[in-house]
Amino acid sequence: MKFFVDTAIADDIRELNEYGLLDGVTTNPSLVAKSGRDFKEVVGEICQIVDGPVSAEVAAMDFDGMMAEGRILADIADNVVVKLPLTLDGLKACRRMRADGIRTNVTLCFSANQALLAAKAGASYISPFLGRLDDINLEGMELIREIRVIYDNYGFDTEILAASIRNGNHVKEAAIAGADVATIPPAVIRGLASHVLTDKGLDQFVRDWQATGQSIR
Repeated sequence: MKFFVDTAIADDIRELNEYGLLDGVTTNPSLVAKSGRDFKEVVGEICQIVDGPVSAEVAAMDFDGMMAEGRILADIADNVVVKLPLTLDGLKACRRMRADGIRTNVTLCFSANQALLAAKAGASYISPFLGRLDDINLEGMELIREIRVIYDNYGFDTEILAASIRNGNHVKEAAIAGADVATIPPAVIRGLASHVLTDKGLDQFVRDWQATGQSIR
């Protein structure tokens, strides 16, 4: 499964990229607003840090506005993926951008039927929001499983991008369910490497090594 980081903070992206853990980045207007910086400037900087896809979201809600903004975003760098809302106008823009050779990420997906429409429109990625479904007592991971079956049934090339991930269990379960990508907050990615038994074992190894009085260097 590919790992995207869900942030607009360049320092976090650089750090995780240096670990070799990142395959791409997702941003949205809310994340960029938290950075306090110019949107296009932030997207351009991120695209220079990572080689993989960088999702940048349009702000317009109408077809013409989405197309105009999407072309501007796509011109920032070759690895920009234009993020579109899962609305009828968003699907129409997705189809047009696919024809124009612009990759798209259709976002705010909450049902298998929506995911089917996005795939038919030619989306590069579909972003089902797991955490938000869980918040209203629906099974977010079941949505991933349903989309996986539908896409495999018909050979759609749209990649399933598990979004709104809140914890390490979400990452594990999305991988088991067959998501192609998970977009994950920086803190959750870092936390995937942690386990109390790993810490305990390392502490014992260090103490045992120090007791030998040796040095490898």
